[in-house]
Amino acid sequence: MLTIRNATLADGREVDVRVDTAAGRIAAVGSTLTESGESLDADGKLLLPGMIDAHVHFREPGFSHKETWETGSRSAAAGGVTTVVDQPNTDPPTVDGEAFDRKADRAESSYVDYGINGGVTEEWDSEELFDRPVLALGEVFLADSTGEMGIEEELFREAVERATDEYRVVTVHAEDADLFSEAATERSADDREARSASERASEHRPRADAWSAYRTAEAEVAAVERACEIGDELDARIHVAHTSTPQGVDVATAADATCEVTPHHLFLSREDYDELGTFGRMNPPLRSESRREALFERVADGTVDMVATDHAPHTREEKDAGIWDAPSGVPGVETALPLLLEEARTGNLSYERVRDLTAANPADVFGLTRRGRVEEGLMADLVLVDPDDSREIRGEDLHSKCGWTPFEGMAGVFPELTMVRGQVVYERDEDSERFGDPVGENVRE
Repeated sequence: MLTIRNATLADGREVDVRVDTAAGRIAAVGSTLTESGESLDADGKLLLPGMIDAHVHFREPGFSHKETWETGSRSAAAGGVTTVVDQPNTDPPTVDGEAFDRKADRAESSYVDYGINGGVTEEWDSEELFDRPVLALGEVFLADSTGEMGIEEELFREAVERATDEYRVVTVHAEDADLFSEAATERSADDREARSASERASEHRPRADAWSAYRTAEAEVAAVERACEIGDELDARIHVAHTSTPQGVDVATAADATCEVTPHHLFLSREDYDELGTFGRMNPPLRSESRREALFERVADGTVDMVATDHAPHTREEKDAGIWDAPSGVPGVETALPLLLEEARTGNLSYERVRDLTAANPADVFGLTRRGRVEEGLMADLVLVDPDDSREIRGEDLHSKCGWTPFEGMAGVFPELTMVRGQVVYERDEDSERFGDPVGENVRE
């Protein structure tokens, strides 16, 4: 047994929390628990349920030069994430039983618990997939986002029907490629041609903002509308991934679908391209500052269901390319909770809202009924932070294999301790940090 004493919860209550480390559960929550086993004094510290990051790409199998389950989950643990949901666009993509099994083997090196989503392509085998402990379907692409997994509407309908029969959520990447702006690619080419040879030699890529001009906000809104219409027709549970526009959030909310927002769409905008360059390319792309502000308002007021990172690391060498050649995606699993806690520290969010965005709501949406809250009987997935310990985010200090972050120089409140089912997987003090053992398990098993 371990008793965490004098901890402050997100709602402001000061309590003792007893952890049954053998069972991995919270044994009791009370104001004055009696002594039992070891104790930890959390006076002045905030005790939160660990973050459930419903959208990561840990890149294995197939792309281990970018990230592995070991490095990605260590990064998650250091950022206060205790459960991740991995997406299917690996190599091979997770679209049949054999591919699921290969990914599950890699996931045994995870420091945190995990869900594995099944993917949908022309080659998918729904019978084999749903014979495995698949958490959900997704992210299912309504646009050809990555070059290999965009699907037609007929197949999307088939997948939604099949997932509904299996009581699974369908996570949707919503962008309508028919509404992408070809004019943006032409303007970018003209801009490049107009430069002198010396300018082209010193700056080998066109303006990174062209990516946002190309993948329009209208393309997202239209796809959210269509996904929600199909979900309503089929009485399905639709979850919209990485919603980047306030209009997309509003459409999903009106349709009783759930949605997530990423930290990069929440804290970065097209105004940051001058500094980020192609390191700021992702799908959907960064939006205008006014849209970013409106998105943050919807996160703060309770409209948005959750924050999920779409952690999609690439190497520096891969990202340092032309805007039409650089891969899409940025790392974020280690910095999401710290960035949100910084917003709470400065009064822009409540701690209860941070708890709901990162833990309680994801648990509800994906049916993880034993997680997401600090309550007796639930899993002891816990994060302890000093709410006043604001630090500068630096890529060299983070644990993702890619070694960089789009949030360089921003402030975050990082965990001092992360616990997965009662086991300490990460601990930090002023002088050092330590990782425990990789204890991750599939949340569906």
